[in-house]
Amino acid sequence: MKRRAWIASTLTLSLLTGCATGPGWMTLEPGAHWSGRLALTVTEEPPQHFSALFELVGHPEAGEIRLTSPFGQLIGIARWSADEAELIRGHERQRYRSMDELTAALTGTALPLTPLFQWLRGQAVELQGWQADLSQLAEGRLSARRMQPQPAVQLRIVLQQP
Repeated sequence: MKRRAWIASTLTLSLLTGCATGPGWMTLEPGAHWSGRLALTVTEEPPQHFSALFELVGHPEAGEIRLTSPFGQLIGIARWSADEAELIRGHERQRYRSMDELTAALTGTALPLTPLFQWLRGQAVELQGWQADLSQLAEGRLSARRMQPQPAVQLRIVLQQP
């Protein structure tokens, strides 16, 4: 279970971290870069908790998220395109068909990448089973929770203010 929790945190961070310029193969649109802190809780037995600093660049079709520890150590990088997703931890690379598959392998459940980008842009899109709270987005805070299907998931993000 500890390995699964570590993988879950790496994935979550991978969904939310990156370098300021972004991958060279990706053209960034305005507002396609976010950084800050994130916390993910997956309510299973025992509950899995993960938190990290993140940098997210890109869009739902192609991007990168870098996750680092509070001490600045790189935890992992997740990159995705329309064709595949990969998780990089140190010298180890794991390839997946999609970010849904990558996040499910790491956390036990697929995390909502496309809605996440919309929520970060302040768009209150609905996703079955998920409830996003954008009421504090102006202060740089976003939270989303999934109650169904189980396990329940809570994602909290605090954005770094420019």
